[in-house]
Amino acid sequence: MIKFLDLHKINERYRKEIDERIKKVLDSGWYLLGKENDEFCDNFAKFCGTKYAVGVANGFDALRLAVMGLGFKYGDEILVPSNTYIASILAISECGCTPVLVEPDINTYNINPALIEEKITDKTKAIMVVHLYGQTADVSNIKKTADKYNLKIIEDAAQAHGACHNGKKAGNLGDIAGFSFYPGKNLGCLGDGGAVTTNDEELYNKVKALRNYGSHKKYENLYTGLNSRLDEIQAAILDVKLKYLNDDNNYRKKIAKYYIENIKNDKIILPNYSDEHVYHIFAVKTEKRDDLQNYLKENNIETLIHYPIPPHKQVCYKGILGESYSVSEEIHKTILSLPISPVIKMEEAEYVVKVLNNY
Repeated sequence: MIKFLDLHKINERYRKEIDERIKKVLDSGWYLLGKENDEFCDNFAKFCGTKYAVGVANGFDALRLAVMGLGFKYGDEILVPSNTYIASILAISECGCTPVLVEPDINTYNINPALIEEKITDKTKAIMVVHLYGQTADVSNIKKTADKYNLKIIEDAAQAHGACHNGKKAGNLGDIAGFSFYPGKNLGCLGDGGAVTTNDEELYNKVKALRNYGSHKKYENLYTGLNSRLDEIQAAILDVKLKYLNDDNNYRKKIAKYYIENIKNDKIILPNYSDEHVYHIFAVKTEKRDDLQNYLKENNIETLIHYPIPPHKQVCYKGILGESYSVSEEIHKTILSLPISPVIKMEEAEYVVKVLNNY
């Protein structure tokens, strides 16, 4: 079976370095908000091109803290793509704000800049752009609208570590960004983890406090915050893997380019190739998605669906987000994710192509 993602193989490549860094943490006797966290956050900020990065417990908290840091109040509206993973929307509603869904561009799966302005009201305070599948949203055009209406831009960069927009990296495209280091991400830890990036010093200091009970100094609380800290072991692991992220992303691009150039089947719609896309997910579309998935399984190829149910169809948001988003619904019915990772072998990719071309 060609696995969709072999996490053991991915992490085994760095086993010696990871073991050494974990031992260093254990020997230090310091396990939260220490040197490993500081070092990784400094290095991750440099990688993204931002002034600041704050390590937090997970990607969901990173988005919650981004919204909290901007100081929005109950009922403020935040625009968000209608076909994102539900965490993007949960982060908005968990902060008391109102998510307003905007349909995506059918070709990129990212929020459609042309549809944003019609959703803006006097309650709109921000646009949360989601860099879905490893491709950045069209932030240049989105920023024109945001500037026109004095709106903040929040990046959901959970799938876009190292992705670029006009040469500028995700995490450095808006006012504030949230990253996930869930194990399956392009940069993943061995558990949960996340980070917030920004160039705003005041916002940085506020998020640093918010992730630690709203406190900079123990027992003195400036804000009603969270307990959301990236622990030292995960920070150390991430710092090891960060050194190899560009190489891993380049290999993903190599596999993606091979797929795009060699899959020749008119039943399958491929994504476009871009050197700025980091292909966290290689998603294709097909009218008979379940049939194709079963066919690939029969041929020992594992695939996943990102995502089978759109957010507005989830029980928890029934009747709240709106009833119909036709573009999103089409994507969710037709999308299928093929195996892609830094450890998939080229001969495995060749086999995937051969099987798909015979479908």
